[in-house]
Amino acid sequence: MRNRSLLILSAVVTTGALTLTACGSRDDDKGSGDSGGKTTVVIGVDAPLTGSLSPLGQGIKNSVDLAVRTANKENVVPGVEFKIESYDDQAVPASGQANAQKLVGDKEVLGVVGPLNSGVAQSMQGDFAKANLTQVSPANTNPALSQGDNWAKNEKKRPFPTYFRTTTTDVIQGKFAAQYLYNDAKKRKVFVVDDKQTYGAGLAAIFAEEFKRLGGTVVGTDHVTVKETDFSSTADKVKSKGADSVYFGGQHPEGGLLSDQVKKVGAKVPTMGGDALYDPAYISASGESNDGDISTSVGFPIEKLDTAKKFISDYAAQNYKDPYGAYGGYAYDGAWAIVQAVKNVVTENGGKVPSDARAKVTEAMGKVTFSGVTGQVGFDEFGDTTNKQLTVNTVTAGKWKDVKSSTFED
Repeated sequence: MRNRSLLILSAVVTTGALTLTACGSRDDDKGSGDSGGKTTVVIGVDAPLTGSLSPLGQGIKNSVDLAVRTANKENVVPGVEFKIESYDDQAVPASGQANAQKLVGDKEVLGVVGPLNSGVAQSMQGDFAKANLTQVSPANTNPALSQGDNWAKNEKKRPFPTYFRTTTTDVIQGKFAAQYLYNDAKKRKVFVVDDKQTYGAGLAAIFAEEFKRLGGTVVGTDHVTVKETDFSSTADKVKSKGADSVYFGGQHPEGGLLSDQVKKVGAKVPTMGGDALYDPAYISASGESNDGDISTSVGFPIEKLDTAKKFISDYAAQNYKDPYGAYGGYAYDGAWAIVQAVKNVVTENGGKVPSDARAKVTEAMGKVTFSGVTGQVGFDEFGDTTNKQLTVNTVTAGKWKDVKSSTFED
């Protein structure tokens, strides 16, 4: 996603870490405590575990927990016992940075899954890079995180070698959305709104540029504020400009209210947005029918993927309070990538966790490839996923329904 930067459901079954306490020794014998002679390796989790985005955050945390449980049950890395430590960033960059510093300070942490929001990720990347600590996000989509601030000028430079992600970027998502709205939905006059945040503003800008390139017209633009609830002035502009559609770059709490208020002023046009809108709460936030509204989401619906059947079954068996949500599969794959990197490092070091494990794990991450929950998992030279699959969803009879899935080709 997102600047959650992009949603869904929550779990009190394991509110933090597995209570597996293990230890053992690293090459320098300064490692962890001991339980059955195994070395503890911690996978950190950072996500919004409270607040309006907590359903998404809880789904991420639970999915990492499931990956850890599976790795331990299957003894994927002999001599290593994995556990998780989870931290709540509340979708606030300052909280994310504080959490990053805590994770860096725990020498047993060899990788971190998260965060949800791109803006939060920006606050964490530097601390992780200084500590050679791998970070893999299941939801960030802002391209600058992996390709640098000048990516739009085709001057791509990876700012932090420790940053990876299992979801595709907004360069792809924004263009994909514009192509659907213009070519498939046949819309020609769009009004573009964003929430001024890293994820929302970036996604809206990419969408607008591609929509205009295709021949469409951006009839107007506006900005809203996160946690704002009165969008009546924006809704009036949409109607007065004669827009046949609205594109919103932002999160589902504001997106749902915007759609509601646009329709209430008599502009019976669809609102479209990115993966941050793809949440049942987007629909429930609106008093008007959302039928016809559109969102894109990264990847294919995992419920339709053969590769996800075991994940779905295993997740249900754990009886987590919250669903895995939009990013659960990507969080599981992110955690599994860390597990595989640790496995490669330990194997190459004679079965022991080396003293410079963090640097070695980061190096190994770039070479990891496997068939995951969401498809083939691997990373390019920027740490971005090589999976460029996306889906278009529309609200039908009060529920999101996927209508088109394809692999993006520029």
